[in-house]
Amino acid sequence: MRERGKVQVVALVLVGALIVAGCFGAVWALVGDDGSADDPEGDDSSAAPLPERTEPTPQVGLQGVPRELRTFYRQSLSWEQCGDNECATLEVPIDYTDVAAGTTEIALERTRATGERQGSLVVNPGGPGAPGTDVATQADLYFAPEVLAAYDVVGFDPRGTGDSDPVDCFTDEELDAYVAQDPAPDTTEEETEFVDDLGAFWAGCAQRSDALVGHVSTVEAARDMDVLRSVLGEERLRYFGYSYGTRLGATYAELFPKKVGRFVLDGAINPALGSREDALSQAKGFETALRSYVGNCVDEGDCYLGDSVDDGLQTITGLLDDIDETPLPTKDPERDLQVGNAFYGLILPLYARENWPILDQALAQAMEGDGSTLLYLSDTYGSRESGSYADNSLEAISVINCLDDPTAFTPKQVSAQMPDFLKASPTFGEVFAWGMLNCAGIPFTATDEPGLDIDGAGAAPIVVIGTTRDPATPYQEAVAMADQLKSGVLVSRDGDGHTAYNRGNACIDEAVHGYLLDGVVPDDGLEC
Repeated sequence: MRERGKVQVVALVLVGALIVAGCFGAVWALVGDDGSADDPEGDDSSAAPLPERTEPTPQVGLQGVPRELRTFYRQSLSWEQCGDNECATLEVPIDYTDVAAGTTEIALERTRATGERQGSLVVNPGGPGAPGTDVATQADLYFAPEVLAAYDVVGFDPRGTGDSDPVDCFTDEELDAYVAQDPAPDTTEEETEFVDDLGAFWAGCAQRSDALVGHVSTVEAARDMDVLRSVLGEERLRYFGYSYGTRLGATYAELFPKKVGRFVLDGAINPALGSREDALSQAKGFETALRSYVGNCVDEGDCYLGDSVDDGLQTITGLLDDIDETPLPTKDPERDLQVGNAFYGLILPLYARENWPILDQALAQAMEGDGSTLLYLSDTYGSRESGSYADNSLEAISVINCLDDPTAFTPKQVSAQMPDFLKASPTFGEVFAWGMLNCAGIPFTATDEPGLDIDGAGAAPIVVIGTTRDPATPYQEAVAMADQLKSGVLVSRDGDGHTAYNRGNACIDEAVHGYLLDGVVPDDGLEC
C-alpha cells in the first residue's frame, strides 16, 4: 500500500456529492440523481484572451548545477492559453545520471496571480500519480482568494503521469478487472489470480510504456522541480504539497536545501517508514476514520448501521463479505459491484467528512441490494469516466512507489504478518497486508539515489501539517516528518478527513496565509 494519498492496493482521486478535499487537496464534483457527475470545469471555448505580460527571466545563478544540465535550467517556456489558464511544457532529462539518454517533457499549467504578484507557487496534489495541472485548473477550490491574488499557481504533471509521457500498464478493460478483484484473497484460487495479475501488470508496464517508465521516481521528479524553479525565474522554490506531495517536497528539501523557499506540506507522511510499517500505519488510519464515521452515525441516533460502533463495523464487514460472495447488480447492466470496487467505494468518502452523507447513501443502497453508488465512488477513485480512465493514476502509483522502494513480500510472509494487521485494522487489515505484494516482479530499478535519507538540513522553515483523524496519512506521520526535517514546524488540526488547509479551520488557514503571504513562521506545535 505504501505512498500516500492514494491507497496503493491500487490508488486515489477525490470527490463525491459535496466538496471533497483529500489526498489530492480539494476537488469538486456534483453528483446527480442518476449518480453521474457534472463537469466542474464547464465549457472553456469562450475564455477571454489573457493580457500579455513580461515573463520572469530564468535564474542565471547556476553554481552547483552540473554543466550538462545548464541548458535545461536556462530554457524559456512558451506559455499558450488553455481555457482560462496558460499551459506549457518543460524539457528535462529522462535520466539525470545519463543526460545523453534523451529528454522528456513535463506538462505545466498555471493560473495567473489576480493581484500584486509575489511569484510562483508550485503545487503537487498527491497520489503519487495525480496530475498536478488539475490543481491549477481548479485553483479556486484549492486556495483562498488571498493566495490566488499573490501567486501564480503552477501545477505540473510529474514525469510518467497525466500528460507528462504517462506510463501505461493495462488496457481499460484489464484495469477494470484489476480494480474489481478481491484485494484480500481468501481462497487458493484468488491468491493465485492475485499474484498472476501482479505479474501481468508489470509485464504490461514494460510492454506498453517507453524508456521513461524506469525513471519516474520521487527523486527524479524532485530534480525536475528544481529545473522548473529556475525556469520560472525563482531564486527559491515556493511550494505547496498535499499527501504524497509532502514526500516530494521533503525530497526536494534534501536534494536542494538552499533552494527551499516557503514550503507547506499538508497531510504529511513519514518518509522514514519501511513498507511494512507504512502499510500498518495506513491500515490503522483508515480504521480510525471508519470508526469516526460510524461513531458519528450512532451519536446522531437511529443509525442505519447499528446501535454501537462495533455493531456498525460488523454490518460493514458483513456487507463486504456478502459482496465478495455475490456481487451486487447496479444501474449499469454490464457491470456488477464486485468486492474490489466496494472497497474503493467505501474508503473514498472517508477522505473528507463532507462526503459522509454520500457514504450513507452508498452503504444503505448496497444493503438493499443495489451497488450503483458504491460503484460510482469506486470509479471516481480511479478517474474512470464514461467507460474509460481520464488519467493513469491507478498505474503510475505502483510504478512510482516501487521505484522508490521495491520491497515486496511473498504470500507466505503476508500470512505471517496478518495478526499484526488485523490488530491495527480489523476491517481493512487484510487488504493492506496483501498490498505488500505489489512490487513483486517489478522489472525496473531506480538509478538516481534510491533510499535517500531525508532531513533537509540547511533548508528554510518548512510548515508540516497533520490532521488527527486523517485516514490516508495518519497524524503521527506528520509528527514524524516535522521531527525529521531539521527546519520542520508542526501545525496540527483536530478533525476528520485528509489534509487540513482550506477546510474551514480558520486557525490553520491563518497560519498558512501568514507564512505564504508574509513569511511569518507559525509557532512549532501550533494546535488548531
